[in-house]
Amino acid sequence: MALVLGMLAAGLSACGGSAPESGLSGVHQCAQSELGDVGTDPPGVIPNVPVRIDFSCATLTVPLDHGLLPGPPAAGQLSLKVSVANNVDAPRGVLVWLVGGPGTPGVSLTADITSGFDPAVLRDYRLVFFSGRGTGDGALQCPELQRAVGSSDLTVPPPGAADACARAIGENRRFFATADTVADLDLLRQALGVDKLSLDGASYGSFVAARYAVTHPDRVSRVVLDSVVPHNGLDLMNLAMIARIPEVLRTVCQETGCATDPAGDLAEVVRTRHNGPEVLDTIAGMSAGKPNLTEVPAALHQAAGGDSTALDAMIADGHRGSAASADQLSQGLHATAVCQDNPGPWGDASTPVAGRAEAANAAARALPDAAFFPFDRDTATGNGAIVTCAQWPTTPVAPWTGGRNLPAVPVLVLAGDHDVITPLAFAQQELAHAPQGRLVVVPGSGHITQDHANGAGGRTAAREFLTGS
Repeated sequence: MALVLGMLAAGLSACGGSAPESGLSGVHQCAQSELGDVGTDPPGVIPNVPVRIDFSCATLTVPLDHGLLPGPPAAGQLSLKVSVANNVDAPRGVLVWLVGGPGTPGVSLTADITSGFDPAVLRDYRLVFFSGRGTGDGALQCPELQRAVGSSDLTVPPPGAADACARAIGENRRFFATADTVADLDLLRQALGVDKLSLDGASYGSFVAARYAVTHPDRVSRVVLDSVVPHNGLDLMNLAMIARIPEVLRTVCQETGCATDPAGDLAEVVRTRHNGPEVLDTIAGMSAGKPNLTEVPAALHQAAGGDSTALDAMIADGHRGSAASADQLSQGLHATAVCQDNPGPWGDASTPVAGRAEAANAAARALPDAAFFPFDRDTATGNGAIVTCAQWPTTPVAPWTGGRNLPAVPVLVLAGDHDVITPLAFAQQELAHAPQGRLVVVPGSGHITQDHANGAGGRTAAREFLTGS
């Protein structure tokens, strides 16, 4: 969807925005390099009529410690990058787009994401992006973990890498959970001089959006949750993902006319090769963006019969494709947020490390074999997410009361029917907590339905929701 990102407009003050945005410093006309590249749609998607939209870039200064934990406050500040569309008088107010990860900076995706929006949305809303704490230029640096894991959620880290990462970040890691990002987002709202925000969050961004809405129910107008990470927390054993994979693979088989049972073949591969965490990581990665799962059933069938050539190639391609630098996706921030936001079978991150692995094993032993099909218990207790968090040093976490509902504002929940990273069960779970929620399942879409690679379905639903009554 073509979009002209104009770089010729004056700064915010010339657009009448200096007074309400006195909390932002260093306001300047964004350079194209700050906003990143314009996104490209797949063939067959009808482009929108080009819209000219100008962005100003600035810095939001936030405290390192928002006082969410007991004890005397820690000194220090963080500087977060912000990009703000210059249409100050947009009739529907501010729409903050919250990116995934955790660990991905938002500002460098401004051009890509903005170029996917319908012109009506860009006229109605003032679009805002920000790079959360611990991302981009301020990325938390964990070189060994970064090299091994890249952008993956599930790659198993080398022994000691997670512990080394946490210790390199130091005690300040306790200030890099989602609760801190939610507090930063509210300071951004204040800096923009608005009473309420509309939010569009994708993947981890949906988690931030929902937690902001739950924490500040009177400060949101409407919310889009795309490829939902449930705001009450993830199961680090990833049982919902494990259960969703056979459903999606069988759907792929129906679509392509294959005559095999990919779930049965996958179960045989895991039984004989004991590589469940690796296969789980690979299949999840292949459903990111435009799903690329059509060759998976054949590869699994061949591997189940003893020829793993195609499957091994997919696994190797997945590892290469997940490579990412810390300024693209900080694994330091990713591990910090995931492990401090989501309780494991052992409790939260404040639990002593000793005993965590056994608690995970005990939880898995208490479940029937069917809970892990077509994988096994070792996949549930040995995937990269749970291994990382089992090793994460004891860290205090801000309290969170589970079961809390979203406010009674319009909420759109988007799910791709080929997404296994955030399975449909997550969207349904979140919908149950949204009094004014509506679920749209986008056919053929993988993870992040509004991504250019997934075509227009998710973005069309978002446009109708955002511009409707």
